[in-house]
Amino acid sequence: MKDELLSLPNIGKVLSGKLHKIDINTKEDFLSQDPYDVFYELQRKVDPTLCRCALACIIGAHVGAPWHKITKDTAKEYEKRHSHHKWTKC
Repeated sequence: MKDELLSLPNIGKVLSGKLHKIDINTKEDFLSQDPYDVFYELQRKVDPTLCRCALACIIGAHVGAPWHKITKDTAKEYEKRHSHHKWTKC
């Protein structure tokens, strides 16, 4: 069975595998959710070491933008939503 998530920008095999662990298995599953919430769930349930670059990959996949061009802005927005959050090194 082909992994639909791999057709999204910024999503590779590793990130796709992590998304499957939180029951995001299709592009529709992914695109129907708030990407900031997806990142939060991944950090909480799958990989607490995810960095701001991983966040940018998820947001970029959702909006069709390259992760490296949106990292700073997406990290700032996540910090607004989760003021207690401390980033790990990328």
